Amino acid sequence: MNTMTLWDLTGWEFAALAFAALLVGFSKTAVSGANTVSLAVFAAVLPARASTGVLLPILIAGDVLAVLTYRRHAHWPTLWRLFPAVAAGVVVGTVFLLWADDGIVRTSIGAILLLMAAVTVWRRRRADTGEEPDGVVTRAGRIKARSYGVLGGFTTMVANAGGPVMSMYLLSAGFRKLGFLGTSAFFFLIVNTSKLPFSAGLGLIDADSLLLDAALVLFVVPGAFLGKWAVTRINQRLFEQLVIAATVVGGLQLLLR
Repeated sequence: MNTMTLWDLTGWEFAALAFAALLVGFSKTAVSGANTVSLAVFAAVLPARASTGVLLPILIAGDVLAVLTYRRHAHWPTLWRLFPAVAAGVVVGTVFLLWADDGIVRTSIGAILLLMAAVTVWRRRRADTGEEPDGVVTRAGRIKARSYGVLGGFTTMVANAGGPVMSMYLLSAGFRKLGFLGTSAFFFLIVNTSKLPFSAGLGLIDADSLLLDAALVLFVVPGAFLGKWAVTRINQRLFEQLVIAATVVGGLQLLLR
């Protein structure tokens, strides 16, 4: 894999990756989608394709902490509806990575994220949401779940950028704050874990990347505790605005890099 080892990094480069790992923990327990900043930092310090292999175990560590924190709030009917479509998206993303270069990957993901954010804002301006999610009950809801599922699987495979796509889906389905966090926690733990053999098969994960992960994963824990502290102090409206803003920032940085 074309990457740098732990020993090749300068102090400033390691500090940047450590901050990005801390932000992963924060995003998993507070503002989902904020880890698009982490994606940008990893891609800036490491080779772009290789950075996805280094980042994946860091994300899984954050997913485990999020599940431990919000496991009682997951909405399993939504999860079961999403998984088949996500699996299809992961397969498509794997094939895409076999031929796409970094520029095509960044442009594609950035455009998808901005489109999802725009659609979500438009829908939320037109309709109020209820206290409980009901987005998978109707035929239109099932079609929407499958569409977002494929996009989420594709984006999470090619750039670890599935968080913003699924954030837009969960917001559009009417999830409240804790249900949102609990459902996304289980979703990404299962999806990211399932990506490991694909990433290893593509040569994105190896002994050097895992050694770097071992050093960086220590920073995920304080980030997760900071997120748990912050989320109790964020009201529902601000929570939704922060999620959408993080998605827009992530899409723009991918398009403009």
